Amino acid sequence: MSATTASTAPALRHRKRSWGERSLGLVAWLVGLIFFFPFLWMVLTSFHSEADAATNPPSFFAPLSLEGYRDFFAAGPLPPLINSATASIVSTLLVIVLAFPAAYALSIRPVRKWTDVLFFFLSTKFLPVVAGLLPIYLFAQQVGLLDNIWLLVLFYTVMNLPIAVWMLRSFLAEVPVEMLEAAQVDGAGLLTTMRKIIAPVVTPGIAAAALICFIFSWNELLFARVLTATVSETAPVFLTGFVTSQGLFLAKVCAASLVVSLPVLIAGFAAQDKLVQGLSMGAVR
Repeated sequence: MSATTASTAPALRHRKRSWGERSLGLVAWLVGLIFFFPFLWMVLTSFHSEADAATNPPSFFAPLSLEGYRDFFAAGPLPPLINSATASIVSTLLVIVLAFPAAYALSIRPVRKWTDVLFFFLSTKFLPVVAGLLPIYLFAQQVGLLDNIWLLVLFYTVMNLPIAVWMLRSFLAEVPVEMLEAAQVDGAGLLTTMRKIIAPVVTPGIAAAALICFIFSWNELLFARVLTATVSETAPVFLTGFVTSQGLFLAKVCAASLVVSLPVLIAGFAAQDKLVQGLSMGAVR
């Protein structure tokens, strides 16, 4: 009797774990569908005419139309998209180049009072964004950088640098000390160690930090709205132009939003493995 009970106990535990895993999977799918539904609604609305998109409740089975996309591309979105790509890509590259040595100094070769340095980086994010808007605007006006894409590059670099330093430091803390000691024995210098030994190990972390910085730069609206006009207008600022005094053209806005969000979606899907691996590497000790 006891042998039978002992043999059936693992099967019961396995059945319970199986139902628990299925329940968690079902909840995960449900949460994913809830978050995905607004995006699906935006995609479907972008392929409807303005009359069908304005119905209440919305009709998902209305005839398909490319009217919103025609109006969007007729408005000339290429310069704003190029400006957003320039500001986001260049600032992300600068952030990684500056944050990697800083994170190295704060993790693998920690400087004195490194916790105070980390707190200083974090404290730069305490100030509300709106509070720094007027000083930055006056500074840009004095030096003649208003409506200049390189001002946004500089601002996005400063904005994302603390985040990248914190992220890369957690990734670099996972590098085994034995690798560094072996590099020193082989006579590798600091730059060689960082470039050929450490960087390949933390590539997923670098990719995760770069992707997050790129998304933050691409989606930034407030400073781009205030500091740019026509020459360096970015894609988010361009989107706000579709909300006019004549009303909100829903199909056109949805079509424009989908096109503008495609670079971020493509980058996210392309780097999703590196992103998950990098975030996991930085979170698990």
